[in-house]
Amino acid sequence: MKFSGIIFSFLFLFTQITVAQHRYAVSGKAVGPNRQQVAVYARLLALPDSALLQGAAFEDGSITFSGIAHQTIALRLSSIGLADTLIVLNPNGRAHIDLGTILMREHVQALASVTVRGQAPLVRQGANGTTEIQVSGSILAGSTSATELLGRSPGIIFTEGRAGVAGRGEALIFLNGQAITYEQMAAIPVSRIARVEVIPNPSARYDAEGKAVINIITKQVMDTGMTGSVTQQYAYTQFAGSELNTLADAQYMRNKLALQANYALQTGNSREVLHTIRTRPSPTEYLHSDLTTDWQRKLRNYSNFGAGVQWNLNTSSYLSLNYKGNLNSLGGSQNSSNALADKKGSSFYQSRVAKDEERWNHAFTLNFQQALDTLGSALFVGTQYARFKTDQHDRIAESSLTGDSTGLRSLLNDVLVRIHISSTQLDYTKAFRNGGKLETGAKFSYADNGSGTDFMVSSEDGPFLPDPGLSSNFRYREKVPAVYLSYLGNLKNNVRFGAGLRGEYTSYSLNTTARGGQVIGDKYFNVFPNLFISKNFPGGLQSRISYVSKITRPRYQALNPFVIYQDPFTTIEGNPNMQPEKIHTFEAGLQYKQLDVHAGYTYTKDKMSGAALRGESPNSYVLKGINLAREHSLFITASATFNIACWNTTNTVTVSRNNLIDNEYGFEILKPRPQLYAYTNNTFDVNHIFKIQLMAWYLSERSQGLYNDFSRSTVTMGIEKDFLKNALKIRLTANDIFHQSHVHGKYSVGATNIYYHRTYSTAFFGISAVYRFGRSGRITFNSKSTGETEQNRAR
Repeated sequence: MKFSGIIFSFLFLFTQITVAQHRYAVSGKAVGPNRQQVAVYARLLALPDSALLQGAAFEDGSITFSGIAHQTIALRLSSIGLADTLIVLNPNGRAHIDLGTILMREHVQALASVTVRGQAPLVRQGANGTTEIQVSGSILAGSTSATELLGRSPGIIFTEGRAGVAGRGEALIFLNGQAITYEQMAAIPVSRIARVEVIPNPSARYDAEGKAVINIITKQVMDTGMTGSVTQQYAYTQFAGSELNTLADAQYMRNKLALQANYALQTGNSREVLHTIRTRPSPTEYLHSDLTTDWQRKLRNYSNFGAGVQWNLNTSSYLSLNYKGNLNSLGGSQNSSNALADKKGSSFYQSRVAKDEERWNHAFTLNFQQALDTLGSALFVGTQYARFKTDQHDRIAESSLTGDSTGLRSLLNDVLVRIHISSTQLDYTKAFRNGGKLETGAKFSYADNGSGTDFMVSSEDGPFLPDPGLSSNFRYREKVPAVYLSYLGNLKNNVRFGAGLRGEYTSYSLNTTARGGQVIGDKYFNVFPNLFISKNFPGGLQSRISYVSKITRPRYQALNPFVIYQDPFTTIEGNPNMQPEKIHTFEAGLQYKQLDVHAGYTYTKDKMSGAALRGESPNSYVLKGINLAREHSLFITASATFNIACWNTTNTVTVSRNNLIDNEYGFEILKPRPQLYAYTNNTFDVNHIFKIQLMAWYLSERSQGLYNDFSRSTVTMGIEKDFLKNALKIRLTANDIFHQSHVHGKYSVGATNIYYHRTYSTAFFGISAVYRFGRSGRITFNSKSTGETEQNRAR
């Protein structure tokens, strides 16, 4: 089956003229007695027989239904603790009915407690290909961290610690619309996460950075009072040892004031093993290197903390100040052994790095938002300042055996990194009564990244002397002003469309003393258009097609040529000559109820990748980032969710084909082979007493034209039960039971064949206890980051 045929089939659906009755849309905003938005479940009922037409949950109270054909309907709104609201509607020829603000009132007799049983679907398909993943009640809720939760989510793939979307690539991580680092993500209590949004086609309002967006949405509580939770998690793995996580969060609201705070402490052990074999088979330059690096990390104090205050000026505006920070104190060791054989004979090298590293990160965010009408028009102004500080003091003991001679060396590696990021953003949204929405705005961001590396060597107990080849200073400064304009509206025949344009002007300067010194600078302007069209057909069938243009700039540290030392013949270094990759993605999809099928093609120019390249000495290798010429990527994904009695199951299958092309580094060309990604998530509710959960995913072997990736998989099981009237939840989890989630593969570059195998501490048994306290209310705290992409690149 050709992908082009699939695309043209979808396009054909958009060209059909559907002769059907008039269709229209309904929207509104549900608020409680305190005029704060409330989470509701909305149903559209046909009159006079009350047949269900559509139904959906709206966590933020913003209700939207489209594709309605019946001329007289009833909208029924339900929310816990509030009386049901029923509204009878007739379009009278209108294309859009705006209900404005819908006030929901309290029950005349409020119930002391309400027990709701039932399992919401794990996945809900949204507009323009967006996928909403429900966390509560699923095996995802039993995760020990937000990072682990994403790794268990459908369509999200972790590779070397980075989250990506199947068929798309690496994604940016957001929390309630604001960008966060992976360290900050560790501070999010899993008990507070309501859902995860996977946005493959972000609008022009988002920065042009990244190939997709993963947005973590926390639960909202909106009533006067205080709520919170305390979570204690313990996990043990034979591979790495034990890990302990303590998380606490609290929210408080009184009148116009809202407060929130959170703290997380992670201690214990983590481990990663990388086994690499490098072979040069040519007799003239024969080399065989068998290298194993074992990172035995000691998490001395991994603390994440945050606090925020919000003042609701009135029912339509707020001012908020938010702080996020984290301290990562890392100890432990990095142990390497390298057995070398070449034309001269054999040798053996060992090294032990005593790790001593601390990272302090701080971010302050100030926001103001004013709602301009009840349709959704708004003005937003936000600014953010972030500071990232890393101090590294590694002590290295090294021994060598060459023939009959031995050698001992002591090395010192001191690294100081400082990154400052500031950004300011202005957004204006104008909503129209016909359902259209115009968005425009501007943003300015500035980043200053500086570092210094002092590498010193002592041979045979001699004095420490500087090594100029491994020592360097680095400074990188970047400015990116941007403007955008986008519009979302309705056409005839129940067609909805969106179009946007974003312009970004980038100027940067880079100065490094490494490799004899380099001074690099450039200025460039890019325009990023995006477009999507969706159409609703009779019977509940929906189709869509989209185009998105994006850019991925190198992370700041990927440009820094400072050295991460492994052994005398292996180092990891940044590449100051790396260029951003430019991305063009076309996607089309069909959706029918809980079944979704979509396919796409992505063209990437200057594809960012990495390889082990030969160093300056005959047997040395440098692991560094590089730009390949281009990449062609095709994918097709099908997902379905079913609820059968006590069994809820979500299943996703993706077939992708990637072809990487190199014109510079001499990679061996391989025939591309597609990769299969299969995911299943199952929950069994046993008589409402406890739940059994099973999750598994599988990635088949693939060839990308240059790299050959071997298969990997995972199987996770869990059981959970509530106690103390649902205030206490206990979970037992067996994660990655067969320990098959290794990342391994091979490639050939230049005259060298390279095999690699990474093993992580993912196979563990864990227990967690979550206790919730306070009244069951609702507090809305709003904080939006203006430094989305800059913080992600600072990792």
